[in-house]
Amino acid sequence: MRKRTDLPQKTCAACGRPFSWRKKWEKVWDEVRYCSERCKREGRRK
Repeated sequence: MRKRTDLPQKTCAACGRPFSWRKKWEKVWDEVRYCSERCKREGRRK
C-alpha cells in the first residue's frame, strides 16, 4: 500500500486545485484533466 503523499498529482484544468491519482484512473492517467465530474462539465462550458 502506498501513502497518499507518494501518489502522483496533477492540477485540475478547470479549478486549478491539485488532485491525486486514483485506482479507477490507473489505465487512463495520462488522459485525466479534471478532478471531478463537476469540473469536467465546467471545463466544457468555457
